[in-house]
Amino acid sequence: MTMDSIERLADRCLLPGFVGTQPPDWVLRRAAAGLGGVCLYARNVSSTSQLKAMSERLHTENAGLVIAIDEEGGDVTRLEAGTGSSYPGNLALGAVDDFELTRAVAGSIGAELAAAGIDLDLAPVADVNSNPINPVIGVRAFGAEPGLVARQTAAWVEGLQGAGVAACVKHFPGHGATSLDSHLALPVVDEDPHQGALESFSAAIAVGVRAVMSAHIVVPTIDAGPGT
Repeated sequence: MTMDSIERLADRCLLPGFVGTQPPDWVLRRAAAGLGGVCLYARNVSSTSQLKAMSERLHTENAGLVIAIDEEGGDVTRLEAGTGSSYPGNLALGAVDDFELTRAVAGSIGAELAAAGIDLDLAPVADVNSNPINPVIGVRAFGAEPGLVARQTAAWVEGLQGAGVAACVKHFPGHGATSLDSHLALPVVDEDPHQGALESFSAAIAVGVRAVMSAHIVVPTIDAGPGT
């Protein structure tokens, strides 16, 4: 195997981000050469029409390129970062605990993403927020009870994917018991995820979720190294 072929295989596993509302030349070149995808943020979105045009430009270079974005509703939105999301977040949906409502909300988010050319939504959060002082999950979770989180996660996945956008549940095997932000540190979770945290991921897999995002945490009951 040549170094060139190794680099091409590596590129197919990457979803880099970039700055600006137009893809830079290096992204277009790598896309044409087989880049796996890109991950978009609020800095890449000025309007839905601009986002759609950018997605079309990227897909012209590589029809199989995966365009991903974090659009959870509630506190985490890229499409409406300037004003706040029009959709309720997970904690609100979990408080109502209406399967059809959650599926409808996710379906509406999915329809907007699909219209803008998005292939993969890095959502929903499937963590059981068992630590009330968790600094990074909090209201992004459906709640603190595994059964509720599991059924709400399944509903969200079904709604989003029913609109034609792949879902990615996160943060496996469960980020809800942490007291540290894994963007800034490496949390250690002493709880055994088999005692509840994995239930929502199992529910998502049962309804056909297309992707699972790992958590940058250490779970000693599973492995001594980080989940990433």
